Amino acid sequence: MNASTEVAVPGTTSSLAPWLRIVRFGLVQAALGSVVVVVTSTLNRVMVVEYALPAVLPGALVALHYAVQMVRPRFGHGSDRGARRTPWIIGGMALLACGGILCAAATVWMSIAAVPGIVLAILAYALVGLGAGAAGTSLLVLMAAQVDAAQRAAAATIMWVLMVAGFAVTAGVTGHFLDPFSAPRLLGVTACVACVAFSLAVLAVWRIEDRASAGRLARLPLRSAPPSAVPFMRALAEVWSEPQARRFTLFVFVSMIAYSAQELILEPFAGLMYHFSVGASARLAGLEHGAVFAGMVSVGMLCRGSRHFGSLRAWTVGGCVASALALVALSLAGAVGPAWPLEPCVAALGFANGVFAVSAIGSMMELGAHGRPGRAGVRMGLWGAAQAVGFACGGLFGTSIVDLARYASGSTGLAFGLVFCAEAALFFIAAALAARVVSIKLDDSPTNSTAVPV
Repeated sequence: MNASTEVAVPGTTSSLAPWLRIVRFGLVQAALGSVVVVVTSTLNRVMVVEYALPAVLPGALVALHYAVQMVRPRFGHGSDRGARRTPWIIGGMALLACGGILCAAATVWMSIAAVPGIVLAILAYALVGLGAGAAGTSLLVLMAAQVDAAQRAAAATIMWVLMVAGFAVTAGVTGHFLDPFSAPRLLGVTACVACVAFSLAVLAVWRIEDRASAGRLARLPLRSAPPSAVPFMRALAEVWSEPQARRFTLFVFVSMIAYSAQELILEPFAGLMYHFSVGASARLAGLEHGAVFAGMVSVGMLCRGSRHFGSLRAWTVGGCVASALALVALSLAGAVGPAWPLEPCVAALGFANGVFAVSAIGSMMELGAHGRPGRAGVRMGLWGAAQAVGFACGGLFGTSIVDLARYASGSTGLAFGLVFCAEAALFFIAAALAARVVSIKLDDSPTNSTAVPV
């Protein structure tokens, strides 16, 4: 039996059902992102602007929310042992929603009593990280198990598009209802966002695992295993002993540092070097995000179906190389100055980043179920932890190197150019790592697999 045969779900056509299931996964990702964007963006601004707290405080709290996601492999192991992912998704979303509400309460409390508010904020941001880790890891494992290989690039595109849509809708709605600002409004709006996000996630995954599992019983070969009773540290060691999992972990970590390092410095670069106003730099960021979206959609369209153009590995390597070249062009902007065309460089960087992001997530789903049976959750959790730590390190790396280089050299252009060159080098390293990762092609046996180049 062909492993890529589509399965009909009652009430839908066989060709439409897999795409509807992918959209449901994307809605969960959008719900997750809507809470996170309030916590990491809106509350940051409130702390610094409305409550005049030091900017390092929200920065440290956001870093904490990333740091606690190092426990993602443990969450993945728990879902492996239970052989079900939806309870972990729902439980993680519950933690995330509660943590988001507590973050808003802690922010308000800081304006009245700083020390107790900060203590509550530490707990709240940790809950946000734990909830995002539990829900996000299990969502990716479930998605990898239920999405056919030919649909994974398109599935990654849909998931990211819906996540970005969740960001945009949440930002617009919260911005509308928070004006004029007051503490009760902040608490009320955050609570509404958290409750709506949790409800949307529950509805999106309701019975999705039961229906899909029932359909996939007729689809062989299956890469499943009985619930694992192996202790977590042993399971983690077994996954780490897999050369492919180890290489992909390193690739994710390096590429995420390169991917995230420019996020906090691009707009300051435009303001300091090109004298962009706040509105102009915001439009530049919008141009970058639009190009990211275009890159994602391009990969999703070209890799859709059984006759897709190129492999996920090739797109991942190409996206890394293109991102590196765009960053080299940005470093020349730091050296040449305002005469260098900034917008085309930023657009090229955004497009390349979009290509890289979608193909890397598609590769993650493709590789997650391959290796030692019953370890998909640990494997995906390991990569999720590498992603979270890479994001945290990237933001710290970019801002700190710019400050140190400006202080040491006295040249703003040289400082930013140094960071962009360092990011380009990291992307070249990531491309080399991605080129070594292979994909697994299953034969018609449910127990045997053969490693072949992508």
